[in-house]
Amino acid sequence: MPISRSTADAALEPPNRHAFIGNASNFWLHSARTGFDLTRPGKEPSDRLAFSRLRIETITTPITLSPAKTALVIIDMQNFFLSPAFGRFKGAGHAAAEKLLEYAIPAARKAGIQIIWLNWGLSDEDLQSIPPAVKRAFGFEAVPDDVDDGDDEAGGIPEVGGRGEVCVEKPSGHSVDRHGDLRRKGGHRLLENGKDSRIYKGLGAPCGTIILPETGETVDAGRLLMRDTWNAALYAPLAAAYEEGSKLSEKPDVWIHKNRLSGLWGGTTPCQEFLEEQGIKSLLFAGVNTDQCVSGTVTDAFNKGYDCVLLSDGCGTTSPSYAQQCIEFNVAKTLGFVTSCRQFAEGVEQMGP
Repeated sequence: MPISRSTADAALEPPNRHAFIGNASNFWLHSARTGFDLTRPGKEPSDRLAFSRLRIETITTPITLSPAKTALVIIDMQNFFLSPAFGRFKGAGHAAAEKLLEYAIPAARKAGIQIIWLNWGLSDEDLQSIPPAVKRAFGFEAVPDDVDDGDDEAGGIPEVGGRGEVCVEKPSGHSVDRHGDLRRKGGHRLLENGKDSRIYKGLGAPCGTIILPETGETVDAGRLLMRDTWNAALYAPLAAAYEEGSKLSEKPDVWIHKNRLSGLWGGTTPCQEFLEEQGIKSLLFAGVNTDQCVSGTVTDAFNKGYDCVLLSDGCGTTSPSYAQQCIEFNVAKTLGFVTSCRQFAEGVEQMGP
C-alpha cells in the first residue's frame, strides 16, 4: 500500500521537543514547533487560557507574549534628538517615528499593551551626581589656557552652582565636543559634527533661543535635557500620540524620566519600579539612538530578567549602519528577539480573545 504524501511528510518531521527555561518565579516555555512562550502561565493547564496570547514572528523564531505583562518602551524620541530646530533633518530616527505611528503604537493600543515613554529628564539634583563620563558625551565648557585667573594654568577647580552648572568666572568658557576639541567655521565655533557649539555646552546648560523651521516661531529651548523644557519634550508627531494615550481610561501612556543612557541602570530606577508595580515582564523596545540609549536599556533589562524584543524599524541612529546591525545581531542572538513594527501589528491582528 503506497504511503500518502501527508504520511510521508509527517514521517520526515523531527519529533517535537519541549523545554522549561528559567526558574519557578521567572520562566519561559519552549516548543520546537511553536517557539518560545513568554507568557509565564500558572501551574494549572486552564491558566494558559485565562488571558490573551499574542504570537509574533521574529527573525529567528516565533514568540508568544501576554499583552497584560508586556510594555512598549519608546526611548528618547525628544526634540533635542529629532527636531529640525537642532539640525535633525530627515533621518533614521524620523523613519522610526513613522513606523511607530503607523504600526506599533496603534497595535499596542489595540492589544491593551502598556506604552512607556522613557526619556531624558534631568533634575538639578541629578546634575550634582552625574559622572564626568556621562557629562562628556554632551559636550562641556573649557577655559582657554591663555586666561590667567590668578590660580593655575588650568584655571583651577570651578565651583558648582546651586543648580548643578559649573560656575566659571570671566571670561566665559567655550563649548567643546566630547573629545575636548573645538573648531571654527564662518566665525562661529562648531563641534566636530558641524553643529553650533553655542547650544552644546553640556547637560543642564542653556540651549538658548531657537527658531522652529516649520513655523518660524521663536522659542526658548531651555536647559539641555532638563525635565519640562522644550528641548526635552517629545518630537511633535509623537507628542500628539502621547497626549492621546495619556487620556485613556485603561492603561494610559506613562512618561518616565531617566538620568543615564539606560533607563534601567543601577539597583533600581523609576522605570523598573513601574514595571514591577504593574507586573510587566516583556518589553518591546523602540527609540533613538539604537546603539546608545536603546541598547543600554536593553542590556540592563536583559541582565535584570526582562524579556527583550527589539522593534528594529522602530529604532534609529545617527551612527553608521553597522552600529544598528551590531545591536540587531546581538539582540537576536543573545539578548532576546528582533522583529518589526509591522510584524508586531500583524500579530495583534491575528490575536484571538
